[in-house]
Amino acid sequence: MDNDFIKWFLICVRDKYADFKGRARRREFWMYTLVYIILAIIIGFIGGIIGTSLLSIILWLALLCPGMAVGVRRMHDIGKSGKWILIALIPIIGALYLLYLATLDSQPGANKWGENPKN
Repeated sequence: MDNDFIKWFLICVRDKYADFKGRARRREFWMYTLVYIILAIIIGFIGGIIGTSLLSIILWLALLCPGMAVGVRRMHDIGKSGKWILIALIPIIGALYLLYLATLDSQPGANKWGENPKN
């Protein structure tokens, strides 16, 4: 599994930057999320040392689109519309429910967003 998380992150950022179609398995979503959190911590630390939050803002802006895209594809994978990511706008409860949805297993077989990526 060495560098497996980097591979999944690069798939989201390089290959599927603004791809809101199709499905994303849990591994793709969570590996992207893991690398994003690690990068945010590192950039936040560096920004704290140099006394600016500009680096964090640049990171957020650069990864906003692929983050939303992988979230939408994750919702598609469990058989829900990508619009379900908007539930996170509801304070606390919405984010927790979205977290729960992101942990669900793929919908077996094909759905209206494509074939099961596990196959």
